[in-house]
Formats: sequence, C-alpha cells, structure tokens
Amino acid sequence: MDAKVVQFSDYVKKRKSTPIRRLLSYFKKLKKSGAFTGRSIAFLIFFVAMACLISGCKAPKGRGDKLLGREITVGFAQVGHESDWRIASTNSVKQALSEENGIKLDFIDCDNDIDVQIKAVSGFVDKKVDYIVIDPIVSTGWEEVLTKAEEAGIPVIVIDRTIDDSEKYVTWLGSEFTDEGLAAGEWLKNYAAKKGLKEINIIEVTGNEGSSAENGRSAGFHKYIEYEAWNIIDSWDGEFTEEGGKRVMDEFCEEYKGEFNVIVAQNDNMAFGIMKSLDEHGISYGVGGDMIIISFDACKNGLKNVLDGNINADFECNPLQGPACLKLIYDLEKQAKIQKETFMSETWYAAEDIVPEITYFNSMGEEVTEPIVVVDKAAVEAAY
Repeated sequence: MDAKVVQFSDYVKKRKSTPIRRLLSYFKKLKKSGAFTGRSIAFLIFFVAMACLISGCKAPKGRGDKLLGREITVGFAQVGHESDWRIASTNSVKQALSEENGIKLDFIDCDNDIDVQIKAVSGFVDKKVDYIVIDPIVSTGWEEVLTKAEEAGIPVIVIDRTIDDSEKYVTWLGSEFTDEGLAAGEWLKNYAAKKGLKEINIIEVTGNEGSSAENGRSAGFHKYIEYEAWNIIDSWDGEFTEEGGKRVMDEFCEEYKGEFNVIVAQNDNMAFGIMKSLDEHGISYGVGGDMIIISFDACKNGLKNVLDGNINADFECNPLQGPACLKLIYDLEKQAKIQKETFMSETWYAAEDIVPEITYFNSMGEEVTEPIVVVDKAAVEAAY
C-alpha cells in the first residue's frame, strides 16, 4: 500500500502553547470574571518573570553592535544575479548582515566572473574587514587568495557552492548538491515505473561547468543513469540562466527532435527557458505531456509551474542562508566552537501524488527515506 500523500500544508506547524501564553489566558479569564485584583497583577508579574527564566527568553531585538560591543565589517563576494535563486540568496544575506544586527556589509556582485571574484576577496583583505563571505563561482583556484586572508587573520565563511582546492576557510554553509541529484534519480526511477515507461532517453541542461552545484547534481543523477542503464543523449551547459536554457534547448530540439522524453534542468531559470523553446517547437511537456521535466531550486515561479503541471518534479536548493551566516559570525565573535560544514534543510516537490516517498543511499552512504511533497497553493506562497 502506498504511503500517505504529503501536502505542503501538513508541514505548517500550529502555534504551540507555552507557559506564558497559558498564564495570559488564565488572567484574561480572571479579568472577565471581575476577579482581576492588585494581588492578581502581582502574581502575574511574578509568574511571567519565572517562566522567562525557566524557558530562556530570547534577547530583545536591537543593534548587534551593542550586543557584541563593536560594529563588524563583512565583505561578501557573491556569484552574480543570474537566477531567482541567486537573487533570493543575496537578499537573505543582506537582510541578515545588516546595520541593525551590527554588521557593516561590503557587497560585490561578481557577475559570474571568477577573476572579479578573486580580486574582490583580495580587496576585502586589503581593507582589513573582520570577516569575508564567499559564494564561489567555481570550486578551484582559491588557495592563493585564501592564504592571503589567513595570514591577515581574517576568517572566511563559504556559502552555497564549495571550495575544493583549499581548506583555508573556517566553515561552509549550504546544500548537499549530490543528494539533490540522487533524489532526482530515485524519483525518476519510481515515476517511470509507475507510468510504465520502458525507455528513458535524457537531455540534460547543466549549470556553470566546474561549479559545485553542477558537479554535485551531475554526480548524483548520473549514478542512476549508470545503475538503471538510462540513455543520456546529450548534455550542455546552460549557465544557470533562462537565456542559456532556451539557447541549449533550441539546439537540442533541432538536432534530437523525437529522440528524448526526459529533460533535466539543473535550475528553475533554465527550465523556464527550456519550456519557452518547447512551446516554440510544438512539443508538449509536464503532466500528460510528451516530455518529463525535472528541475532544481524550487523557487516560487518554479513551484508555480509544478502546481500548474508544467514541471513534473522540483528539488529544493535552499537559498535563505543569511540568518545562519549571521549566527556563525556571532558564534565566531564569542569564540564558540563551530562545525566545519552546515547543511540547509530542503524539500523535494512533485506535481502528482503517485510517488509519495523515495528511499535511496545518500552521499554519506546512509539509507534514507524522504517524502515527496505534492505542491499546493501554500507551497507556492511560502516559496522564495
């Protein structure tokens, strides 16, 4: 028997009852009954104070420089602005690393130019910032500039994509891209079985060659291509952009029309361009169409297309890393011990309820069973 279908709304937690809320409710009842006396007020103040001490009240919101004793300067070298995901990531970091939180942020959009990014990081060192945050365009070529930062005593935090040729950073925060690819492969295997598909012929539109997102998603998904003996017809770099996705798909439609039935787009923006190309070439796709479309990121417009049945499945890559990045900086200021890696929580989405969950071995070799969430309006509204 199939497991229960998981809807996004099932994930929305109800407001929890707390000791303070129960006390306030109690005294509201006293007030209505006319028994709300000066003695009652005294007891209310006492019990609320004790509840705060027991449960651990959060510090009041205020300027972070007052909480930390100084203003912190942070240099952030961002990949660019090529996708909805990237823009959401930038906004999340900017909102968290704000003056209100005691941070003076020096932000540089590197426009997908690795030379600009290396120069930006070197410039942050010269400016003697307190911390450097990097979302690396590519995973190699970092040893020299990270050595410069280390010698200057400036901690480096890496977010989203990874750095593979140097260990001279204090921590990394982001997604397990290989697991995203593995999950997509396991979903397709189960979906194809339920649909009775005998042949899987794949066209793949990847992200920037050499980026850890492209490396990981490809590595994970290609394991299933090997295990299941699927046929991959061609794979081209669409540069994580809508324009790149359309350009590549135009070429594929001309060269391989009628030869493929699965399209893998390594982010939502490329999927949008792919769908434009398919429309222009008169090829149907999505639920009930000739093409199965798998995408990654699960941005708001991506999930809207899943809800509408245009994208069959979308595997989330969580861009909202700003608050976690701020916490890492606060912990480093307090000289607290931090982990070398922190993974963001993510969800797998689909348009149909025929594959309620998947079981696979993740990148750590652990067998995991994870739900496939059927997209509803609540999921779209909650997306970035």
